[in-house]
Amino acid sequence: MPAIYFVLPAYNERDNIEDVVRQWHPVVEKCGPDSRLVIANDGSKDDTFQILASLQQKYPQLVALDKPNSGHGATVLFLYRYALEQHADFIFQTDSDGQTNPDEFWQMFDNRERYDFQIGYRKGRQDGFSRVFVTKTLRLVVWLLFHVWVTDANTPFRLMKAQRLQAILEQVPKDFFLANVAISAIAVKWNESVKFYPITFRPRQGGVNSINLKRIFRIGWQALGDFRRINKNLGQAH
Repeated sequence: MPAIYFVLPAYNERDNIEDVVRQWHPVVEKCGPDSRLVIANDGSKDDTFQILASLQQKYPQLVALDKPNSGHGATVLFLYRYALEQHADFIFQTDSDGQTNPDEFWQMFDNRERYDFQIGYRKGRQDGFSRVFVTKTLRLVVWLLFHVWVTDANTPFRLMKAQRLQAILEQVPKDFFLANVAISAIAVKWNESVKFYPITFRPRQGGVNSINLKRIFRIGWQALGDFRRINKNLGQAH
C-alpha cells in the first residue's frame, strides 16, 4: 500500500479537533500502516495542541506537530514539506474545521494512479457569501495572471502525487499565504494530469473563523506581486 500523508493545519480548533481526528483517522487506517494523519498546530492561543498530543495515545497513526504561528498557507507548505521529508507517496490536504466530508476522499483514492493532482471544488457551499466571493475573485486573478481557468483554486480537499508536488513547490515562495492557489494554477498551466471533483462543503462545525474580508483583501493584494513573479519563472522552470 502507498504511504498517504493526510495533512491538516489547525489554529484555535479546540472545539473541532477531536471530532476531525475521529472522522479522518479511520480513513487513514484503511489506506495502510504507512499512512499518517498529520496535524500541525499553527501557534494556537487555545489548547488545540494539548488536545492533539493526548489523542495520539488513542489514534496510533496520528502525528501532532507544533509550530509558531505563520498563517494557513505557510502551515500548509510546512506540512507538504514534512510529508515529503517522510517519503510520502501521496499527500492529501484538508482543513481541521470539519467542513469537508471524509467519505468523498475515496473517489480520489480510487484514481490515485491515474492523476497527478485531484482537487475538489466546492459546490453548494454553506460557509457564507464572503468566502464564495473570495473564491470567485481568486478564479479571476488566476485567469488574468496565469491564463488558466481553475474552478476552485484554493479548495482544502486535494490528493497529490508527492513527486509532482515537489516539483511545483520549487516555484512557490516558502511562506506564501495562497499556497494552494499557486499549486493549482501551476499544475493546470504545466498541463499536469489534473482531475476536479465536486465536493460538499459544510458549515464550520465549531469555533470561530479566523479570516475576515478585510484581512483577505490585504493578503490578496500582497500576493499579486508574488503571483506575477511565479508566473514569470514558470516557463524557465518547466
